[in-house]
Amino acid sequence: MWHTNGAKIKISLIRHGKTYANEQKLYYGFSDIDLSENGIKELKELKKQIKYEKGQLFITSGLKRTIQTLNILFDNVDYIVNEHFKEMNFGDFELKSYEQLKKDKNYLKWIENIEENEVPNGETKKQFENRVINGLNSVFQHCIENDIKDVVIICHSGVIAIIMMYLFNEENKNFYDWLPSYGKGYTIIFKNKHKIYNKI
Repeated sequence: MWHTNGAKIKISLIRHGKTYANEQKLYYGFSDIDLSENGIKELKELKKQIKYEKGQLFITSGLKRTIQTLNILFDNVDYIVNEHFKEMNFGDFELKSYEQLKKDKNYLKWIENIEENEVPNGETKKQFENRVINGLNSVFQHCIENDIKDVVIICHSGVIAIIMMYLFNEENKNFYDWLPSYGKGYTIIFKNKHKIYNKI
């Protein structure tokens, strides 16, 4: 699947900046909220410290926090939306905290087996994983077919962790080991059948 036929393809995965939901430790995935003032300030500081390399193709999940992050880090470049890269849909748990949910029977059932149990009006972790990997496959194929060598995807921490676990499962890291901080992530370089990554 990941053979580049001699080309070198670089895909950078960058987490969006902080929102009020992050600051208040709320579950949220599909909720479309803006970056917080602190989130904007932190990204502007990071931009001074990190050399964010521009790509031929920019992709966001379509949610405001990813578009705003792209505009701060890359100065309002053109982009396309790929909704495969949205964060997990937490359904009825969206914008609620553990404290608010800890006595909810549906929540207690869900956390017994997060991999398989569906969030009411949301999705299972397995459904989320399949969605993200399908999105990654489609981007990779698009790069091969259109001679695109450098892609930047502004998305979400859970999305990034799933992709890194999938591509580098030999490292035996778990989901939480791969979660990047705000404005950070990984650059994956594909060449023929080989792939390596660097931290951003």
